[in-house]
Amino acid sequence: MVDTQQERYAAAAQEDRSAVRNRISIPATLRPSGSKSLQTAVRDLSLSGFSATAMSQIAPRTLCWLTLPGREEALQAKVVWWDNGLVGCAFERLLEPDELDAVITRWASDRRGAR
Repeated sequence: MVDTQQERYAAAAQEDRSAVRNRISIPATLRPSGSKSLQTAVRDLSLSGFSATAMSQIAPRTLCWLTLPGREEALQAKVVWWDNGLVGCAFERLLEPDELDAVITRWASDRRGAR
């Protein structure tokens, strides 16, 4: 039985590891705890996390904040892995499906307008 909020999140996040990951390339800002913000490109995005470019190594379990275009509020996440210039992070709070759809839709419409 899942009792605490942390256990519920862990169970949901594990289920979402197999969720659809939207392969994209969205310019964003990533700020690891204790470091300066860096420009990045989000490579995939799901309800539970994202992967993005990060040329400098970021240690697993590092808290970070991702700011996406069109969102005022940064998304808090924790680094799960870093490998050869890519970082994978899990959101501290799962995105709602409509939040994810809004980001994907906004980015797709921004790209269409830029053509």
